[in-house]
Amino acid sequence: MTVRPNPLRSPERVEDAALLTGRAQFMDDLPEPGNCLHLAILRASEAHALITALDTAAARALPGVVAVLTGADVAALTRPLMVGVRLPMECWPIAQDRVRYVGEPVVLVVARSRYIAEDALAVIDVHYDKLPAVVAPRDALGGATVLHDSVGSNLVSERSYRYGDPEAAFAEAAHRVEISVSYPRNAVTPIECYGLIAAYDPFEQAFDVTANFQGPFSIHSVIARALQVPGNRLRLRTPPASGGSYGVKQGIFPYIVLASVAARVAGAPVKWVEDRLEHLTASVSATNRETTLAAAVDAHGRVTALDWDQLEDVGAYIRAPEPATLYRMHGNMCGAYDIQNLSIRNRVVVTNKTPTGLVRGFGGPQVYFALERLMQRIAATLDLDPLDVIARNLIPADAFPYRTASGALYDSGDYQQALEIGRRDAGLAELLDRRKAAQAEGRLYGVGYAVVVEPSVSNMGYVSTVLTREERAKSGPKNGAQATATIALDPLGSVSVHVASAPQGQGHRTVLAGVVGEVLGLPAEAVQVRTDLDTGKDAWSIASGNYSSRFAAAVAGTGKLAATRMRVRLAAIAAPLLGVSPDEVQFADGMVSAKGAKPIPFARLAATSHWAPGTVPDGAEQALRETVYWTPPQLEAPDEADRVNSSLCHGFIFDFCGVEIDRLTGALRIDRYVTVHDCGRILHQGMVDGQIRGGYANAIGAALYEEYAYNSGGAFLTGTFADYLVPTVAEVPAPEIHHLETPSPFTPLGAKGVGEGNCMSTPVCLANAASDALGAGILTLPMTPARLRAVFTDDEAAAPEGMKPAAATSGRGLSGAGEVEIDAPRQTVWNTLLDPETLERIVPGCHAVKKITDTHFRADVTLGVGPVKGRYTVDVKLSDLVEPQCATLSGGARGALGSGEGAGRVMLEETPGGGTRMRYDYEAQVGGKVAAVGGRMLDGAAKVVIGQFFRALASQTGGGPAKSGLFDWLMFWRRS
Repeated sequence: MTVRPNPLRSPERVEDAALLTGRAQFMDDLPEPGNCLHLAILRASEAHALITALDTAAARALPGVVAVLTGADVAALTRPLMVGVRLPMECWPIAQDRVRYVGEPVVLVVARSRYIAEDALAVIDVHYDKLPAVVAPRDALGGATVLHDSVGSNLVSERSYRYGDPEAAFAEAAHRVEISVSYPRNAVTPIECYGLIAAYDPFEQAFDVTANFQGPFSIHSVIARALQVPGNRLRLRTPPASGGSYGVKQGIFPYIVLASVAARVAGAPVKWVEDRLEHLTASVSATNRETTLAAAVDAHGRVTALDWDQLEDVGAYIRAPEPATLYRMHGNMCGAYDIQNLSIRNRVVVTNKTPTGLVRGFGGPQVYFALERLMQRIAATLDLDPLDVIARNLIPADAFPYRTASGALYDSGDYQQALEIGRRDAGLAELLDRRKAAQAEGRLYGVGYAVVVEPSVSNMGYVSTVLTREERAKSGPKNGAQATATIALDPLGSVSVHVASAPQGQGHRTVLAGVVGEVLGLPAEAVQVRTDLDTGKDAWSIASGNYSSRFAAAVAGTGKLAATRMRVRLAAIAAPLLGVSPDEVQFADGMVSAKGAKPIPFARLAATSHWAPGTVPDGAEQALRETVYWTPPQLEAPDEADRVNSSLCHGFIFDFCGVEIDRLTGALRIDRYVTVHDCGRILHQGMVDGQIRGGYANAIGAALYEEYAYNSGGAFLTGTFADYLVPTVAEVPAPEIHHLETPSPFTPLGAKGVGEGNCMSTPVCLANAASDALGAGILTLPMTPARLRAVFTDDEAAAPEGMKPAAATSGRGLSGAGEVEIDAPRQTVWNTLLDPETLERIVPGCHAVKKITDTHFRADVTLGVGPVKGRYTVDVKLSDLVEPQCATLSGGARGALGSGEGAGRVMLEETPGGGTRMRYDYEAQVGGKVAAVGGRMLDGAAKVVIGQFFRALASQTGGGPAKSGLFDWLMFWRRS
C-alpha cells in the first residue's frame, strides 16, 4: 500500500521544546563535579615515525598543570584495547614507541583549566624519526613498510567464502561483466563532538564515566578490560541528549580509557570535550574500500552468480568492532536480487590513517556502490534498459521470508510494488522525457536508479564470520540482538519507561510514549520516558545502545512487550474488582473497564501495589515494575558453512533521480530525486521522513563533497570545513518521499529500521545518473566538478602567469614569491640576513634566535594559522652563498601541532638609486595538525607571514616602515 502523509501518524515531538529553546542537557551542559580538572591531548604530527625523544619537563612545571602522562604511563596502568581479529597486535589508545597516524594521542595533560592544558601542550618537545608511510590499501599488500612488527604484515585478515556453485554459473554464462570501484574515506560530522567526565574511586578501585557514547555496550567490556577492572567497577552513563552521532560516537571509547587513567593519576574527576579539529583528524571515519565485482549474466540480463573481491582499509589499527564494517552486510551481498551462487574474498589491511569505526550506513554504501554500478554496467553491456535489468533480477514478492545465498533471512517485502509506486505515483515517465529533451539540446543530463535492501537490528554474531569454523568453536557461539525495556508504576499511578538506548535524534520519548500509551490505554503525554543510561543501576546488555537502526524494530518493540506484560498484571488485579476474568478487562481513555462494570481510573489501579499490596489477589503478581529482555530467535550464530543472518529486519528502497552536469565547470546539479521506502510498520511518519531526509543529506555529502584526504606521506589534508566540505541546506534539494508498508513478522511492532538507507542508495543512484549523463562509468566518489570534468574533456586551463606548480611532497605543498624595495646598499641587507639580533626583531612571533654557526640559526617562534596556534623550534641554514647577491635558505620547523620544511632563494639586486631590490621565492610543505587546516587559509597565512618578514627586514635596514597590519589581513583574506 502507498502511505500518504497523515498528521494523525505524526504527533508533536516531546523532545522539540527543550531542543529548540536550548534547554536540552547535552554532555557539556551537565554540571561539573567539584575539583574537576580538564584534559588536553598532544597528538602526533607525523603519520608514521618512531618517537626518539619526549621532553615534558616544561609542561609539568607550568602552574596549574596537575599531571602529564605519556604512553608509558598509560601502559603501566592499562592493557591494550581488544583487537577485532586474532592477531598479535597491540592496540593502545595512546602511542607507545611509535606513532602510526596523524592525530594519534602522544601525551595527556591534566590541568586546572583547558586553557592551561592547551598551553602545556605547546611546550612539550617531541622528536620523531620518520618512517615511510603506507596510505593506499593496495600498497599495503606489497613491499610497503610493516606497521606492526609483531604481526609481520599489513594484511591483517583474509577469508574466502563460497555459496552455491559460482564456478559453474560463470562457466555457463553468456556474459561475464566486471567492474572495479573505489569507495573513499568519509564520515559524518555531528554538531556535538565527543565529550566525557571520568572519575576514579581509589577505595572501591572503580571508575565512573559519563560520556556521549552511543553503544554498542559490548564496548563496555572492552573498556573494563583495558582499565583492568571487573565490569561492576566500571559505571558508564550517558547524558539525556546527544547532538547527533550517526555511528561515530562509538569511537569515543579509547578516550574513555585515557580520561579514566588521567582521573586515577590526578586524583580528581577529569573532563574532556573534543574540538572540531580533533574530531575530523582523529575520531572515526568509514572505511575506504576497493572492490572488484563480477557477474555471470545470461543473454537476457539475468544474473546467476556474483564474485566479490573486497579490500578493506581500517587505518592504523584493527580496533574493535572492526572488521565489522566489512561483515555487517555479509548476509546481504546479493542485495535485493535473487542470486543463489556467490563467492566472496575479503581482505583487511592496515595503513597510516585514522582507525575506522561505525559510520551511518556501516558497510552498506561500500557494498551498494559496487553492486548497483555493476547492474548499470550489465544494462550498458547488453544494451538493455537499466530498470528492466533491475526488475528481472528482484526477489519475487511471494518468496518471503527469503533466505539469501550467504544466509540472511529477509523478513518481508514487495519489491515489484515499490518499483510500480515509483513509476505510477512519482512520475518516472516525465523524468525520462525531461532527459530526452535536455540531451536533444546538447546538455549533459542523466537518469539513475538504485535498489537496496536496508538491514537493521544487527546480529551480534555476524562479526564472528571473520573467524574460521574452528576458531568459532573455540571461542563459543555469539549471536542475538538483545533489547531491554522497563515499565514502572509509582505510588500516584504514573507510568515511567526506561530503555537501554541513547537517543541521537530518533525521537525516543515521543515514540515510546505513544507505544506504551497505546498498550495501557493512556494518552502519550501521561507516559514519562527516560533516555539516559546508567550501567550501574539500569537494565542493559552488551547489545544495548543506539546503532544499526535498532530503535523502532527492537527497542520500541521491547517497550511494547514490557507494557503488555504490565497490562497483564494490572488486568489480574482489576478482574476481581470488576467481577470479570482478566481477559475481559479493557484499557482505554485512562480507565480500566469491563462490560457491565463500573470503570476504575487507571491511576488508582496502578497505585494498588504501592498502597495496598495485600489486596492483590492470590496468584496475581505485584504491578510495580516490569523489565523485558528480548532477543529474536531468527538471529543465530554463523553455521558451519559460514552462512549468517547478519541482521533481523530488511527494509527496501527504490530510488531514481535526474541530474545535470555543467559542461563548463563540471558541477553536478540534482534536478529531481525520488525515494520509495518500505520500512515495515511506520510508527511516526514525520520522524520516518526526517530520518530519510537526514540519510539523504549525508549521502549527498558522500557522493559530491566529502572525502578524508591524505597525501602520499600520510599527512591529513581535510581537518577543517574549509577542505572537508559538508553540504548545507542550499546543496540539498528536497527529495520526494513515497512509502510502502510490508510489516515485519519478526518484530513486536512490525517495524524495520529506516535511519541509514539513503546513505546506501543515494551515492550510487547519483553516480548512475552521472554515468548516464556522461556515457562513461563513475568508479569513485566524491564526484567533484574536477573529477567529472576530467571524464568528458581533456582540456586543462593554463596556470596563471607567475604561478609554479607545487612540488610533490609528503606534506601540504606551499609556494610563493615576492619582492621588496629597500633604501639601503646590498651589503647592508646581506649583513642583516646574517645577524641573529636583527633576525630576532623581524621574524614574526619570534622569542629568540640562536646562532649555531655562521650560516645556521635556530629560532623559537609562536605562529598561528586560523584555529591552530603553537610554539615551534625553527632551524634555518644558508647555502649557495654569493655575497652580497644571493643565497638559499632552507630549514624546518617542529612543534606540538605539526612540522614543516622548505627552501627559498633570496636575490639582492642593486637599484639605480643605490638601494636594493630583494626578490624571493619559496617552496615548503607542512604536516601534522597544521596541514589539516584549510588549504587556502594556510597558503594565505604563509604569504602573509613571509611577506611580513621581508617587509620588516626592509624597515630594519632603512627601507621604510612595513605595510600596515590591516593591509596584511586584507591580503590574507583575499588569498584565503
